[in-house]
Amino acid sequence: MLNLFLPNKHVKSIFDIRPDALNERGIKGIITDLDNTLVAWDVANATPEITGWFRQMRDHNIKVTIISNNKWERVKLFSEPLDTPFLFSARKPLSQAFKKAAKEMKLQKEEIVVIGDQVLTDVLGGNLAGFYTILVVPIVQSDGKVTRFNRKIERRILSYMRKKGKISWEE
Repeated sequence: MLNLFLPNKHVKSIFDIRPDALNERGIKGIITDLDNTLVAWDVANATPEITGWFRQMRDHNIKVTIISNNKWERVKLFSEPLDTPFLFSARKPLSQAFKKAAKEMKLQKEEIVVIGDQVLTDVLGGNLAGFYTILVVPIVQSDGKVTRFNRKIERRILSYMRKKGKISWEE
């Protein structure tokens, strides 16, 4: 059961996820979280670097869909300038939004990676839905109220996993 909280891969940043490496694995789609994965949770728009990352994915024929537990206004404001599909109020870790994103991309689970900064929402949700999951280090250490609560639980889970030798990266 605790293995559902383990990502398949851990990276420091979204920029460590390269389109050529994804293509080599047969990956044709990305389902990504927004806040603290792509930009800090209190930053409204994509940075030039994030815009470039999205362009790289598009140039390599990798579809990207943003799914967020945040409200429509927040996710729309960020996603529309990038011409990127999005799902809001996703209720992660429930798997419905992940499956809907895959269906809208017209891709199989094996062709998609899920990327996010939270074990309790992104990794758990992606794993429950049967996807390959990548955990990124949060962009900033501050969070909204609900996420702060989640982080406390997450730290305990990761500490336990580290003691059991299931993970080796440092926070």
